[in-house]
Amino acid sequence: MASDPTTCYDRLLHRGLALPQVPAPIGNFVHCVREGDLLFLSGQGPVNACGELMTGKVGATVSAEQAYDHAKLVGLNLLSVLHQELGDLGRVRRIVKLLGMVNATPDFAEHPRVINGCSDLFVDILGDAGRHSRSAVGVGSLPGNITVEIEAVVAVQD
Repeated sequence: MASDPTTCYDRLLHRGLALPQVPAPIGNFVHCVREGDLLFLSGQGPVNACGELMTGKVGATVSAEQAYDHAKLVGLNLLSVLHQELGDLGRVRRIVKLLGMVNATPDFAEHPRVINGCSDLFVDILGDAGRHSRSAVGVGSLPGNITVEIEAVVAVQD
């Protein structure tokens, strides 16, 4: 059996994943603020390879499985922001905290399962540095009717 690729970029390539372009902010904010060795990443939404936002209400028009994939897209977008800010994902010391919001019906109860799309990606690509604390909540709506929004706090090394 071949060994697992050694860098996060190798792992992305090995899994057929690519970092998308970082979109322009949709409001009066920046994607990332650094304070000391912490980066605070603004919430990102699920944008596919064609630049389309994934929209809908989880538990009604979008399944938990589809929303999991949307959260994985958000994870790729967050990694893109990190790459743009740091120039090298190898500088990520640890994903400290995620806040995942799911645009869900009132009776939907699988928010953690959805946000696992992002969490699983971070651990797969970043290894132990991708393990984090997390909150996963349901909300009544999200901007543009996107299915998932996730923000992150990241510890970095110079």
